[in-house]
Amino acid sequence: MAGPAFRAAAVRVRVPATSANLGPGFDSLGLALGLYDDVVVRVADSGLHIDIAGEGAETLPRDEDHLLVRSLRTAFDLLGGQPRGLEVVCANRIPHGRGLGSSSAAICAGIIAARAVTTGGEARLDDRALLELATEIEGHPDNVAACLMGGFTLAWSEAGVARAIRMTPADSIAPVVFVPARPLLTETARGLLPRTVPHVDAAANAGRAALLVEALTRRPELLLPATEDRLHQDYRAPAMEESAALVNRLRTDGVPAVISGAGPTVLALAEDGAADKIARLAGENWTANRLALDTTGASVLPLNAGGAPR
Repeated sequence: MAGPAFRAAAVRVRVPATSANLGPGFDSLGLALGLYDDVVVRVADSGLHIDIAGEGAETLPRDEDHLLVRSLRTAFDLLGGQPRGLEVVCANRIPHGRGLGSSSAAICAGIIAARAVTTGGEARLDDRALLELATEIEGHPDNVAACLMGGFTLAWSEAGVARAIRMTPADSIAPVVFVPARPLLTETARGLLPRTVPHVDAAANAGRAALLVEALTRRPELLLPATEDRLHQDYRAPAMEESAALVNRLRTDGVPAVISGAGPTVLALAEDGAADKIARLAGENWTANRLALDTTGASVLPLNAGGAPR
């Protein structure tokens, strides 16, 4: 069978930051945020050239070990074969190791770019297959579902295959992220989780996760009780004591706050009118950013499109 044909023109992919778990929705709920990485990929005659600006510019590999390149390669295999060469340019704005989905963004950018530069790529790798592939690379679907689809997502596994649905969050919700200076490896945070939890805690989280769907989409006034968690945040607190303390302080003040993903970023789901005030509550050790809700998800843009919103 003949290998795939590739487009001569470069493609530009934009992918949003994401916050997973959202309190009780462990490994299932995700929210796309208005902070973006941009990637430009072009098929070249030979070799691999990577240029990185922004987050990770000093630390990320510029070879086949780069997660985005590994994701490109995996997708090209499914699309029928590898190109002779690649040129990759990354403009990274999503902080690394902070629980805002930087690895999921790299994965999604890679597989979407591979599909976009392959002639007939969408027929060979449809949107459902994209989710399955991204989940296979990442290991769980919560962040990649939100990154690919935008909005508020619920992801699950059915017969070992990743599935997800997208919901529209209420317009009045204004996410505020409090990003600490030091990163935390997801593997470290996961290593603190117990193998079993009390039945009463699991039951409480099931109820809160169900309530969170209603709160995030239609009744934001219920976000404080809906974001209560008993499955993971307290167990991970020893690895991020300042984050846990900030969550507790915000919640005591009536702000629906959670650990974003595996941490250590703190996410507050503020009402639009209170977001700026809440952003000033963190203190000196945090970078606080009020973000928009992303409703588009990963997308292929014209090369001359304007810069990514902050």
